[in-house]
Amino acid sequence: MLKFGLFSLSAPIARGEEEYVSRVMDAELSREEYLSVRDSARFIGVTDRFRDVISDFPTPEGGTPAGFRREFMMSPDGVLRVDLFRDISYDKNGVPRPTKVLYSADSANPYEVKHVAPFIANLTCNPLIIYDLFINNPDANAGKKFKTRDEVMREIASILGPGCDISVELNNPFEKDFNALLDEAERFRELLGKYRVVIKVPHTGVINAENMHKLLEGDKKLDIGYDDAKAIDAMYGHALALKLHEHGFRINFTLMFEPYQTRLALQARPYFINTFLRQRLVQSGKINSYVESYENTGNIAYLEELRGYLVNNDFYPPSRFTAKPQEVLDFCKNLLKYRHFYDEQGRDGLDGMRHNLRVLRNCNMLDTRLIVCSMDGPDNYPDIDKLLCEPEFQDMNNRVVITAAPDYLARFTSTSQVTGYQRRFLNAAKGQD
Repeated sequence: MLKFGLFSLSAPIARGEEEYVSRVMDAELSREEYLSVRDSARFIGVTDRFRDVISDFPTPEGGTPAGFRREFMMSPDGVLRVDLFRDISYDKNGVPRPTKVLYSADSANPYEVKHVAPFIANLTCNPLIIYDLFINNPDANAGKKFKTRDEVMREIASILGPGCDISVELNNPFEKDFNALLDEAERFRELLGKYRVVIKVPHTGVINAENMHKLLEGDKKLDIGYDDAKAIDAMYGHALALKLHEHGFRINFTLMFEPYQTRLALQARPYFINTFLRQRLVQSGKINSYVESYENTGNIAYLEELRGYLVNNDFYPPSRFTAKPQEVLDFCKNLLKYRHFYDEQGRDGLDGMRHNLRVLRNCNMLDTRLIVCSMDGPDNYPDIDKLLCEPEFQDMNNRVVITAAPDYLARFTSTSQVTGYQRRFLNAAKGQD
Protein backbone atom coordinates (compact mmCIF):
# COMPACT_ATOMS: atom_id res chain seq x y z
CA MET A 1 0.00 0.00 0.00
CA LEU A 2 1.32 3.42 -0.98
CA LYS A 3 1.63 5.68 2.06
CA PHE A 4 1.91 9.45 2.24
CA GLY A 5 3.23 11.56 5.09
CA LEU A 6 4.88 14.83 5.96
CA PHE A 7 8.12 13.26 4.76
CA SER A 8 6.51 13.01 1.29
CA LEU A 9 6.20 16.78 0.95
CA SER A 10 8.97 18.86 -0.52
CA ALA A 11 8.10 21.89 1.63
CA PRO A 12 10.85 22.97 4.04
CA ILE A 13 10.35 23.21 7.82
CA ALA A 14 9.47 26.66 9.13
CA ARG A 15 12.47 28.35 10.67
CA GLY A 16 12.77 27.80 14.43
CA GLU A 17 10.27 24.92 14.44
CA GLU A 18 12.65 22.12 13.48
CA GLU A 19 12.60 20.43 16.91
CA TYR A 20 8.79 20.34 16.98
CA VAL A 21 8.26 19.21 13.38
CA SER A 22 10.85 16.45 13.78
CA ARG A 23 8.50 14.85 16.29
CA VAL A 24 5.82 14.28 13.64
CA MET A 25 7.65 13.78 10.36
CA ASP A 26 6.30 10.21 10.38
CA ALA A 27 2.69 11.50 10.56
CA GLU A 28 0.63 9.97 7.78
CA LEU A 29 -1.51 11.90 5.34
CA SER A 30 -4.40 10.40 3.45
CA ARG A 31 -4.06 10.41 -0.34
CA GLU A 32 -6.65 13.19 -0.50
CA GLU A 33 -4.80 15.28 2.08
CA TYR A 34 -1.49 14.78 0.32
CA LEU A 35 -2.87 15.80 -3.09
CA SER A 36 -4.59 18.86 -1.61
CA VAL A 37 -1.44 20.29 0.05
CA ARG A 38 1.53 19.08 -1.98
CA ASP A 39 1.54 22.15 -4.24
CA SER A 40 0.20 24.73 -1.76
CA ALA A 41 2.28 24.04 1.36
CA ARG A 42 5.18 26.50 1.39
CA PHE A 43 6.46 25.41 4.80
CA ILE A 44 5.71 22.80 7.48
CA GLY A 45 5.20 24.02 11.06
CA VAL A 46 3.19 23.41 14.21
CA THR A 47 0.40 25.20 16.06
CA ASP A 48 0.69 27.10 19.30
CA ARG A 49 -1.23 24.30 20.98
CA PHE A 50 1.35 21.78 19.76
CA ARG A 51 4.08 23.79 21.49
CA ASP A 52 1.95 24.12 24.61
CA VAL A 53 1.31 20.37 24.84
CA ILE A 54 5.02 19.58 24.56
CA SER A 55 5.68 22.19 27.24
CA ASP A 56 3.05 20.67 29.57
CA PHE A 57 4.13 17.08 28.97
CA PRO A 58 7.88 16.91 28.33
CA THR A 59 8.37 14.09 25.84
CA PRO A 60 11.52 12.47 24.46
CA GLU A 61 12.79 13.91 21.20
CA GLY A 62 11.07 12.51 18.15
CA GLY A 63 7.76 11.82 19.92
CA THR A 64 4.46 13.27 21.06
CA PRO A 65 2.63 12.42 24.32
CA ALA A 66 -0.22 9.97 24.69
CA GLY A 67 -3.76 11.32 24.66
CA PHE A 68 -3.47 13.47 21.55
CA ARG A 69 -4.56 13.06 17.96
CA ARG A 70 -2.47 14.62 15.23
CA GLU A 71 -4.35 16.95 12.90
CA PHE A 72 -3.31 19.17 9.98
CA MET A 73 -4.38 22.67 9.07
CA MET A 74 -3.30 25.04 6.33
CA SER A 75 -2.72 28.57 7.58
CA PRO A 76 -3.38 31.60 5.37
CA ASP A 77 0.35 32.18 4.92
CA GLY A 78 0.82 28.78 3.29
CA VAL A 79 2.26 26.96 6.32
CA LEU A 80 0.93 23.43 6.80
CA ARG A 81 0.66 23.25 10.58
CA VAL A 82 0.44 20.11 12.70
CA ASP A 83 -1.85 20.32 15.71
CA LEU A 84 -2.26 18.06 18.73
CA PHE A 85 -5.94 17.63 19.56
CA ARG A 86 -6.94 16.06 22.89
CA ASP A 87 -8.19 12.55 22.20
CA ILE A 88 -7.81 9.73 24.73
CA SER A 89 -8.26 7.18 21.94
CA TYR A 90 -4.58 7.70 21.09
CA ASP A 91 -1.41 6.44 22.69
CA LYS A 92 1.97 8.16 22.36
CA ASN A 93 3.17 9.30 18.94
CA GLY A 94 -0.36 9.45 17.56
CA VAL A 95 -0.81 5.66 17.55
CA PRO A 96 -4.40 4.50 18.22
CA ARG A 97 -5.00 2.54 21.42
CA PRO A 98 -5.39 -1.22 20.91
CA THR A 99 -9.22 -1.19 20.94
CA LYS A 100 -11.86 1.37 20.10
CA VAL A 101 -13.60 0.67 23.41
CA LEU A 102 -11.69 2.41 26.20
CA TYR A 103 -11.34 1.55 29.88
CA SER A 104 -11.51 3.67 32.99
CA ALA A 105 -11.04 3.15 36.72
CA ASP A 106 -13.33 4.26 39.56
CA SER A 107 -10.71 4.95 42.20
CA ALA A 108 -8.83 7.55 44.20
CA ASN A 109 -6.43 5.00 45.64
CA PRO A 110 -2.94 5.62 44.22
CA TYR A 111 -1.81 2.18 45.39
CA GLU A 112 -4.30 0.40 43.14
CA VAL A 113 -4.31 2.96 40.32
CA LYS A 114 -0.64 2.27 39.61
CA HIS A 115 -1.50 -1.32 38.61
CA VAL A 116 -4.00 -0.26 35.93
CA ALA A 117 -2.47 3.05 34.81
CA PRO A 118 -0.97 1.77 31.52
CA PHE A 119 -4.29 0.29 30.45
CA ILE A 120 -6.86 3.02 31.14
CA ALA A 121 -7.82 6.20 29.31
CA ASN A 122 -9.81 7.84 32.10
CA LEU A 123 -10.14 7.83 35.86
CA THR A 124 -13.31 8.88 37.67
CA CYS A 125 -13.74 9.81 41.29
CA ASN A 126 -16.21 11.65 43.50
CA PRO A 127 -16.25 12.73 47.15
CA LEU A 128 -17.37 9.26 48.29
CA ILE A 129 -14.51 7.58 46.41
CA ILE A 130 -11.94 10.15 47.58
CA TYR A 131 -12.90 10.48 51.25
CA ASP A 132 -14.85 7.39 52.34
CA LEU A 133 -13.12 4.77 50.23
CA PHE A 134 -9.60 6.16 50.51
CA ILE A 135 -8.55 9.10 52.71
CA ASN A 136 -10.72 8.10 55.70
CA ASN A 137 -10.27 4.37 55.15
CA PRO A 138 -7.27 3.16 57.19
CA ASP A 139 -7.14 -0.12 55.26
CA ALA A 140 -6.65 1.75 51.98
CA ASN A 141 -4.74 4.86 53.10
CA ALA A 142 -1.94 2.97 54.86
CA GLY A 143 -0.32 5.01 57.61
CA LYS A 144 -2.61 7.93 56.73
CA LYS A 145 0.02 9.08 54.27
CA PHE A 146 -2.51 11.11 52.29
CA LYS A 147 -4.45 13.68 54.28
CA THR A 148 -6.10 15.95 51.70
CA ARG A 149 -7.89 15.64 48.40
CA ASP A 150 -5.22 17.74 46.68
CA GLU A 151 -2.47 15.39 47.85
CA VAL A 152 -4.36 12.42 46.49
CA MET A 153 -5.12 14.00 43.12
CA ARG A 154 -1.56 15.24 42.68
CA GLU A 155 -0.22 11.73 43.30
CA ILE A 156 -2.72 10.14 40.92
CA ALA A 157 -1.89 12.66 38.21
CA SER A 158 1.79 11.76 38.45
CA ILE A 159 0.97 8.05 38.17
CA LEU A 160 -1.39 8.29 35.21
CA GLY A 161 0.66 10.40 32.83
CA PRO A 162 -0.62 12.54 29.95
CA GLY A 163 -2.79 10.00 28.13
CA CYS A 164 -5.45 9.58 30.80
CA ASP A 165 -8.29 12.02 31.49
CA ILE A 166 -9.21 12.53 35.15
CA SER A 167 -12.86 13.16 36.00
CA VAL A 168 -13.28 14.72 39.42
CA GLU A 169 -16.37 16.08 41.14
CA LEU A 170 -16.82 19.34 43.01
CA ASN A 171 -17.42 18.88 46.74
CA ASN A 172 -20.66 20.85 46.83
CA PRO A 173 -22.33 21.47 43.47
CA PHE A 174 -25.11 23.35 45.29
CA GLU A 175 -22.77 26.16 46.32
CA LYS A 176 -24.67 29.34 45.42
CA ASP A 177 -21.56 31.35 44.59
CA PHE A 178 -20.57 30.27 41.08
CA ASN A 179 -17.21 31.96 41.47
CA ALA A 180 -16.46 29.63 44.38
CA LEU A 181 -17.29 26.64 42.20
CA LEU A 182 -15.19 28.07 39.41
CA ASP A 183 -12.28 28.53 41.81
CA GLU A 184 -12.55 24.87 42.84
CA ALA A 185 -12.62 23.78 39.20
CA GLU A 186 -9.61 25.99 38.47
CA ARG A 187 -7.79 24.35 41.36
CA PHE A 188 -8.38 20.97 39.74
CA ARG A 189 -7.06 22.37 36.47
CA GLU A 190 -3.87 23.47 38.25
CA LEU A 191 -3.44 20.07 39.90
CA LEU A 192 -4.28 17.86 36.95
CA GLY A 193 -3.46 20.03 33.95
CA LYS A 194 -5.82 21.69 31.52
CA TYR A 195 -5.59 18.86 29.00
CA ARG A 196 -6.53 16.11 31.46
CA VAL A 197 -9.06 17.61 33.84
CA VAL A 198 -12.75 16.80 33.40
CA ILE A 199 -15.23 18.24 35.92
CA LYS A 200 -17.98 15.87 37.06
CA VAL A 201 -21.35 17.58 37.43
CA PRO A 202 -24.30 15.57 38.78
CA HIS A 203 -27.93 15.72 37.80
CA THR A 204 -29.70 17.46 40.67
CA GLY A 205 -33.41 16.59 40.30
CA VAL A 206 -35.51 17.96 43.16
CA ILE A 207 -32.49 18.72 45.34
CA ASN A 208 -31.44 22.33 45.84
CA ALA A 209 -29.38 24.46 48.21
CA GLU A 210 -32.38 24.92 50.51
CA ASN A 211 -33.41 21.28 50.95
CA MET A 212 -30.08 19.48 50.58
CA HIS A 213 -29.64 19.57 54.37
CA LYS A 214 -32.50 17.06 54.67
CA LEU A 215 -30.27 14.45 53.05
CA LEU A 216 -27.79 14.95 55.88
CA GLU A 217 -30.12 14.94 58.89
CA GLY A 218 -32.70 12.74 60.60
CA ASP A 219 -34.03 10.01 58.28
CA LYS A 220 -32.11 11.66 55.40
CA LYS A 221 -35.26 11.76 53.27
CA LEU A 222 -36.76 14.51 51.15
CA ASP A 223 -40.41 15.31 51.65
CA ILE A 224 -41.06 15.57 47.90
CA GLY A 225 -40.88 12.94 45.19
CA TYR A 226 -38.19 12.80 42.52
CA ASP A 227 -40.88 13.50 39.89
CA ASP A 228 -42.07 16.70 41.61
CA ALA A 229 -39.09 18.66 40.35
CA LYS A 230 -39.37 22.29 39.33
CA ALA A 231 -37.40 23.43 36.31
CA ILE A 232 -35.19 25.70 38.41
CA ASP A 233 -34.02 22.68 40.43
CA ALA A 234 -34.08 19.89 37.86
CA MET A 235 -32.14 21.95 35.32
CA TYR A 236 -29.66 23.32 37.86
CA GLY A 237 -27.12 20.58 37.11
CA HIS A 238 -27.58 21.15 33.38
CA ALA A 239 -27.05 24.88 33.83
CA LEU A 240 -23.93 24.37 35.95
CA ALA A 241 -22.50 21.90 33.43
CA LEU A 242 -23.13 24.28 30.54
CA LYS A 243 -21.69 27.25 32.40
CA LEU A 244 -18.49 25.37 33.27
CA HIS A 245 -18.30 24.23 29.66
CA GLU A 246 -18.50 27.85 28.56
CA HIS A 247 -15.55 28.57 30.88
CA GLY A 248 -13.47 26.04 28.99
CA PHE A 249 -13.96 22.89 31.07
CA ARG A 250 -14.84 19.50 29.69
CA ILE A 251 -17.77 18.04 31.63
CA ASN A 252 -18.61 14.56 32.84
CA PHE A 253 -22.38 14.80 33.37
CA THR A 254 -23.18 12.05 35.84
CA LEU A 255 -26.05 10.30 37.66
CA MET A 256 -27.87 9.07 34.56
CA PHE A 257 -30.05 6.08 35.43
CA GLU A 258 -32.94 6.21 32.99
CA PRO A 259 -32.64 6.52 29.19
CA TYR A 260 -35.04 9.46 29.06
CA GLN A 261 -32.37 11.61 30.75
CA THR A 262 -30.00 11.40 27.79
CA ARG A 263 -31.21 13.89 25.19
CA LEU A 264 -31.79 16.58 27.79
CA ALA A 265 -28.35 15.90 29.26
CA LEU A 266 -26.75 16.42 25.86
CA GLN A 267 -28.12 19.98 25.78
CA ALA A 268 -25.45 20.81 28.39
CA ARG A 269 -22.74 19.84 25.86
CA PRO A 270 -20.98 17.27 28.04
CA TYR A 271 -17.76 15.50 27.12
CA PHE A 272 -18.96 12.36 28.94
CA ILE A 273 -22.44 11.13 29.75
CA ASN A 274 -23.08 8.07 31.90
CA THR A 275 -25.25 5.02 32.08
CA PHE A 276 -25.50 3.45 35.56
CA LEU A 277 -26.23 -0.27 35.64
CA ARG A 278 -26.05 -2.04 38.99
CA GLN A 279 -28.63 -0.25 41.14
CA ARG A 280 -31.17 -0.09 38.35
CA LEU A 281 -31.00 -3.80 37.51
CA VAL A 282 -31.02 -4.85 41.17
CA GLN A 283 -34.02 -2.62 41.87
CA SER A 284 -35.91 -3.98 38.86
CA GLY A 285 -35.35 -7.55 40.01
CA LYS A 286 -36.49 -6.75 43.54
CA ILE A 287 -39.60 -4.89 42.37
CA ASN A 288 -40.46 -7.70 39.98
CA SER A 289 -40.19 -10.28 42.78
CA TYR A 290 -42.80 -8.37 44.82
CA VAL A 291 -45.10 -8.00 41.81
CA GLU A 292 -44.86 -11.70 40.95
CA SER A 293 -45.45 -12.73 44.56
CA TYR A 294 -48.61 -10.64 44.67
CA GLU A 295 -49.89 -11.88 41.32
CA ASN A 296 -49.24 -15.51 42.27
CA THR A 297 -50.92 -15.28 45.68
CA GLY A 298 -53.21 -12.26 45.67
CA ASN A 299 -51.74 -11.37 49.09
CA ILE A 300 -51.95 -7.60 49.49
CA ALA A 301 -49.10 -7.71 52.02
CA TYR A 302 -46.62 -8.02 49.13
CA LEU A 303 -47.80 -4.69 47.71
CA GLU A 304 -47.56 -3.11 51.14
CA GLU A 305 -43.97 -4.32 51.44
CA LEU A 306 -43.34 -3.07 47.90
CA ARG A 307 -44.67 0.35 48.88
CA GLY A 308 -42.14 0.48 51.72
CA TYR A 309 -39.40 -0.53 49.29
CA LEU A 310 -40.36 2.35 46.98
CA VAL A 311 -40.15 4.82 49.87
CA ASN A 312 -36.82 3.47 51.07
CA ASN A 313 -35.37 3.79 47.57
CA ASP A 314 -36.72 7.29 46.82
CA PHE A 315 -39.31 6.31 44.19
CA TYR A 316 -41.89 7.65 46.63
CA PRO A 317 -41.44 10.35 49.29
CA PRO A 318 -42.42 9.36 52.87
CA SER A 319 -45.74 11.17 52.43
CA ARG A 320 -46.81 8.50 49.93
CA PHE A 321 -46.34 5.63 52.37
CA THR A 322 -50.14 5.41 52.36
CA ALA A 323 -50.42 5.08 48.56
CA LYS A 324 -53.13 2.64 47.50
CA PRO A 325 -51.90 -0.89 46.65
CA GLN A 326 -53.30 -0.71 43.10
CA GLU A 327 -51.47 2.56 42.53
CA VAL A 328 -48.25 0.90 43.69
CA LEU A 329 -48.83 -2.07 41.41
CA ASP A 330 -49.55 0.11 38.37
CA PHE A 331 -46.51 2.28 39.01
CA CYS A 332 -44.19 -0.72 39.24
CA LYS A 333 -45.56 -2.54 36.21
CA ASN A 334 -45.16 0.61 34.12
CA LEU A 335 -41.61 1.02 35.42
CA LEU A 336 -40.68 -2.57 34.52
CA LYS A 337 -42.27 -2.14 31.11
CA TYR A 338 -40.25 1.00 30.43
CA ARG A 339 -37.09 -0.80 31.51
CA HIS A 340 -37.84 -3.69 29.11
CA PHE A 341 -37.43 -6.02 32.06
CA TYR A 342 -39.47 -8.78 30.41
CA ASP A 343 -37.81 -8.81 27.00
CA GLU A 344 -34.38 -9.17 25.41
CA GLN A 345 -33.79 -5.41 25.35
CA GLY A 346 -33.75 -5.21 29.13
CA ARG A 347 -33.39 -8.62 30.73
CA ASP A 348 -29.65 -8.00 31.00
CA GLY A 349 -30.16 -4.49 32.41
CA LEU A 350 -28.52 -2.89 29.37
CA ASP A 351 -31.58 -1.32 27.73
CA GLY A 352 -30.38 2.10 28.93
CA MET A 353 -26.95 1.56 27.40
CA ARG A 354 -28.50 0.51 24.08
CA HIS A 355 -30.76 3.57 24.11
CA ASN A 356 -27.90 5.93 24.92
CA LEU A 357 -25.72 4.56 22.13
CA ARG A 358 -28.55 5.09 19.66
CA VAL A 359 -29.04 8.66 20.86
CA LEU A 360 -25.31 9.39 20.64
CA ARG A 361 -25.19 8.03 17.11
CA ASN A 362 -27.76 10.60 16.05
CA CYS A 363 -26.58 13.64 18.02
CA ASN A 364 -24.33 16.48 16.92
CA MET A 365 -21.91 16.02 19.83
CA LEU A 366 -19.46 13.88 17.89
CA ASP A 367 -16.75 13.86 20.57
CA THR A 368 -19.08 12.98 23.46
CA ARG A 369 -18.54 9.48 24.89
CA LEU A 370 -20.69 7.20 27.00
CA ILE A 371 -19.22 6.02 30.29
CA VAL A 372 -20.72 2.67 31.28
CA CYS A 373 -20.49 2.53 35.05
CA SER A 374 -21.73 1.03 38.30
CA MET A 375 -21.20 -2.65 37.54
CA ASP A 376 -21.38 -5.65 39.82
CA GLY A 377 -21.83 -9.39 39.76
CA PRO A 378 -20.68 -12.04 37.30
CA ASP A 379 -22.78 -10.95 34.34
CA ASN A 380 -22.56 -7.15 33.92
CA TYR A 381 -19.19 -6.93 32.19
CA PRO A 382 -19.58 -10.07 30.03
CA ASP A 383 -23.00 -8.84 28.88
CA ILE A 384 -21.53 -5.43 27.98
CA ASP A 385 -18.72 -7.15 26.10
CA LYS A 386 -21.27 -9.16 24.08
CA LEU A 387 -23.44 -6.11 23.41
CA LEU A 388 -20.51 -4.20 21.91
CA CYS A 389 -19.93 -7.09 19.50
CA GLU A 390 -23.50 -6.87 18.19
CA PRO A 391 -23.64 -5.59 14.58
CA GLU A 392 -25.85 -2.64 15.56
CA PHE A 393 -23.22 -1.18 17.86
CA GLN A 394 -19.97 -1.93 16.04
CA ASP A 395 -19.79 1.66 14.78
CA MET A 396 -20.25 3.02 18.32
CA ASN A 397 -17.37 1.18 20.01
CA ASN A 398 -15.21 4.30 19.78
CA ARG A 399 -17.79 6.23 21.83
CA VAL A 400 -17.71 3.86 24.84
CA VAL A 401 -15.66 4.02 28.03
CA ILE A 402 -16.13 1.14 30.49
CA THR A 403 -15.38 2.12 34.07
CA ALA A 404 -15.33 0.12 37.30
CA ALA A 405 -13.29 -0.40 40.43
CA PRO A 406 -9.97 -1.94 39.33
CA ASP A 407 -10.61 -5.16 41.25
CA TYR A 408 -13.93 -5.65 39.45
CA LEU A 409 -12.37 -5.40 36.01
CA ALA A 410 -9.53 -7.63 37.19
CA ARG A 411 -12.03 -10.49 37.61
CA PHE A 412 -12.46 -10.64 33.86
CA THR A 413 -8.80 -10.99 32.98
CA SER A 414 -8.85 -14.61 34.07
CA THR A 415 -10.76 -17.90 34.05
CA SER A 416 -10.61 -21.17 35.96
CA GLN A 417 -8.62 -22.69 33.11
CA VAL A 418 -5.80 -20.22 33.73
CA THR A 419 -5.28 -21.76 37.14
CA GLY A 420 -5.36 -25.27 35.71
CA TYR A 421 -2.89 -24.57 32.95
CA GLN A 422 -0.54 -22.66 35.23
CA ARG A 423 -0.56 -25.64 37.57
CA ARG A 424 0.59 -27.84 34.71
CA PHE A 425 3.20 -25.37 33.47
CA LEU A 426 4.71 -24.78 36.92
CA ASN A 427 4.88 -28.47 37.74
CA ALA A 428 6.44 -29.26 34.38
CA ALA A 429 9.16 -26.65 34.95
CA LYS A 430 9.75 -27.54 38.59
CA GLY A 431 13.37 -28.46 39.17
CA GLN A 432 14.37 -27.82 35.56
CA ASP A 433 17.32 -25.61 34.59
